[in-house]
Amino acid sequence: MPTVAITDYTFADLGIEKSILDPIAQVVGGQCRTPEALIELVQDADAVITQFAPVNAAVIESMRRAKVIVRYGIGVDNVDLQAAKRKGIPVCNVPDYCIDEVADHTLAFILSMTRQVVPNAIAIRDGKWGLATDLGHMRTLKDQCVGVIGLGRIGREVVLRLRAFKPQILVYDPVVDSAQIEALGARSVSLEQLLATSDIVTLHCPSTPQTRKLLNPESIATMKKGSLVVNLARGDLIDTAAMVQALETGQWSSVAIDVCDPEPIPLESPLRRMPNVIAASHIASASPKAVRKLRESAALHAANALRNLPLAHIVNGVPSPV
Repeated sequence: MPTVAITDYTFADLGIEKSILDPIAQVVGGQCRTPEALIELVQDADAVITQFAPVNAAVIESMRRAKVIVRYGIGVDNVDLQAAKRKGIPVCNVPDYCIDEVADHTLAFILSMTRQVVPNAIAIRDGKWGLATDLGHMRTLKDQCVGVIGLGRIGREVVLRLRAFKPQILVYDPVVDSAQIEALGARSVSLEQLLATSDIVTLHCPSTPQTRKLLNPESIATMKKGSLVVNLARGDLIDTAAMVQALETGQWSSVAIDVCDPEPIPLESPLRRMPNVIAASHIASASPKAVRKLRESAALHAANALRNLPLAHIVNGVPSPV
């Protein structure tokens, strides 16, 4: 019987995956964090499903039988796509899950910062009453300029939600036609203009060689002083040391992050203690519906590969085997 290796997962068990795969394959689960452990698990697997494990070139080269690598999620930056392409192994993702969850969470973060929800809740818990921060930190979203970097499925839903609050909305996405952006009620601008003009910047682009450390000491210096920054995409889009410095100097008034580089945020990191940081533990995608869809979709990708059926959502340019 074929084997499906699941390299790592954050679920209580693999019941959903096994309900789909057990009739056709043996499911072997691990919690692999090193290339050595991954190689041992995947080298004889017929399909591989991964969440956060580092599926690098050495791991992929060790795969003798794999017909597909499936990522639990939208981003695929933990998988060496070119190594898989050289090996002829298609890499599939699940691009249509958690869209509403992450878009909702983005608005929750923006409103939490503009209305200072967290500091005021903490102040009341500590027995205080009245404004917990300077009045100047209480912003009206309608009066803000919001810059959205990346107009994929999630970025598009963020723009649609923002429109209800009536801010000015700027969008930078080099692969989306400006007419599509204008049709959403936003304005297409260059990255430089977006950073220089926006009061709030929210990131919704993938992690690629072009976008890693997109916000770095040089680009941060071009932003409006007192900017608010939201990141629910990938932690390495922001230079972490530069983020801390921007918060300490007031170049950024506040950040709200669901992702960081590295993750988990180290215990000694000032990001865990700074009052102008809202941090979540990579949970913006979570809801019962979204998690079920994610797991079912990943298992179905693997099942289709084992059955020699057409594969959807291949992200590394390897043709579907059928």
